[in-house]
Amino acid sequence: MKWTKLSGRFRRSRSLYLLALPGILFFFVFKIMPMWGVLISFQDFSPYAGFWNSPWVGLKHFEHFFSRDDFMQLFRNTLAINMLSLVFFFPLPILLSLMLNELRSIAYKRVIQTVIYLPHFLSWVIIAALTFLLLGKGDGLINELLVLTGRPRIDFLTDPDLFWINITLQSIWKEAGWGTIVFLAAMASVNPAIYEAANIDGAGRFRKMWHVTLPGIRGVIVILFILRLGDMMDVGFEQIFLMYNGAVAEVAEVFDTYVYRTGIQQGQFSYSTAAGLFKSVVGVILVVAANRIAKKFGEEGVF
Repeated sequence: MKWTKLSGRFRRSRSLYLLALPGILFFFVFKIMPMWGVLISFQDFSPYAGFWNSPWVGLKHFEHFFSRDDFMQLFRNTLAINMLSLVFFFPLPILLSLMLNELRSIAYKRVIQTVIYLPHFLSWVIIAALTFLLLGKGDGLINELLVLTGRPRIDFLTDPDLFWINITLQSIWKEAGWGTIVFLAAMASVNPAIYEAANIDGAGRFRKMWHVTLPGIRGVIVILFILRLGDMMDVGFEQIFLMYNGAVAEVAEVFDTYVYRTGIQQGQFSYSTAAGLFKSVVGVILVVAANRIAKKFGEEGVF
């Protein structure tokens, strides 16, 4: 009986399942199947001995990782960059969506959307190259303008105090526009009758945004916030790697680059896997905790 119900449900919604199939295959092949590899974090893995013949060492690599002097530095850098992103980057797509939603000219709205979407399609290599052209100390455009106005040059790219700010501004410029897509779709689903009732009550644009639009997309904001918390230990590897240099190493080394340097460059596969597993476990804990808190406040949450 249960199989009959499942087959009937599949036949009724086969088009939707077929649309979801590429995404399901992607996560299965690239996310689920490789998960067995985390077991090497409990081994002294050797590619020559293989997975089954490598000796098991328990929590040795985790103990070594947590006892290192640079663990707190990695934790601080990763958390600081993500906190800046959470505070400054996460609200910006919401603000942009509210502003775009208020535009009455459809043609002008589409032009603005196209312009702010474009940076998303540029690779981080291009973003880094543009950053060097703008902020380079020798012949960067901004420093050339500073010289023309009689001001001294600024070491934007080699000053440790500016590195986190540069990374945050890069992320905002590249992804803030693309992030508006979900919020604009959520705003389109708000019941127009509520806006009409607000008009009758004499509410202006700001009042409608605050009392109608934002409450209407609150569920989407909460879900995306929860998912964002799950990435608190993840920093875009490619972005950090391209902006990394010796002068900012103390503030630029994060878990992602550390795993790359110890695992790929130095061949410490088990140790780097332990570091990556720690990062993933923290992300899962944050998602579960945030989801439970959201449900206690009456929101749907992710699961």
